Parts: sequence; C-alpha cells; structure tokens
Amino acid sequence: MKLRWVALATAMLMAAGCASTSKVMLGQARAPINPALVQIYSTPPAGSVEIAQLESSSAVGFGTQGQTDAAVARLKRDAAALGANGVILMGVGSSGSPVGMSVGAGSYGSHVGGGLGIGIPTTQRRAAGVAIWVPNPTPPAR
Repeated sequence: MKLRWVALATAMLMAAGCASTSKVMLGQARAPINPALVQIYSTPPAGSVEIAQLESSSAVGFGTQGQTDAAVARLKRDAAALGANGVILMGVGSSGSPVGMSVGAGSYGSHVGGGLGIGIPTTQRRAAGVAIWVPNPTPPAR
C-alpha cells in the first residue's frame, strides 16, 4: 500500500514539472526587472517597443483558475527577465496534458498487487503574449 502512495506522489511531482515557456526575440533585451513591475495590457500602449513573443504553460492540473494565474505569472516572470515592463496578453487557453496520471496495480519482488486502474484526465493552461517595454507606464488601477 505504501508503494502505491510513493508511486502516486512521484507521478504528481513529475507532472508538476511540466510547466514551460518559449520565446522568440523581436527586439533588444534590457536589464532584468522585478516581475511585480510588469503590467498586463490588452492593446499596445503608445510608444511601446516589442522585445519578445512569449508562450507559457502551467503545470498539469484540472483546468483551474490557479493554472491560468500561474501561466500568466510565468509570462510576467519571463518578460521581467528580458527587461520588459509590460506584456500584451494575446490569449489564454487549455490543452490536453502530455502527461496522463493514473493509479493502478503493479508488482514488487515476489508480491503481486491487483487493483482497479483509474485514468484522470488532466489539462494545461497556456498563455501567449508579447513582452514590451513602455517608456512611461501608468500605474495599475487598484
């Protein structure tokens, strides 16, 4: 029984590591900044300069708001690393996970276990945006 919990915990930890980001440089990177200073925009502000096109994904989960927040936070972190103080959010969506989680039976030494296998459908949330530098950003509304 203990072996099953170890296998399940290992599978969940491996799945959590599946978050990723890709980037395509469009301009010159600047000195990195604090991710808390990066603002999200729906349209490019006047005078903004494009730095990179970014796409990020959350860890594997069940399509929650937390996954969406994590994907957008990853965009902000990666934009900040490039010196961008803004991200034009192009879209957020979901995709089926490349990793399926399941709980089932197996064998250990001379002991053979049997049981019911359960497949758990999982998804990843994806966010795409353009990292930008804005010369005079307006503070976010509170």
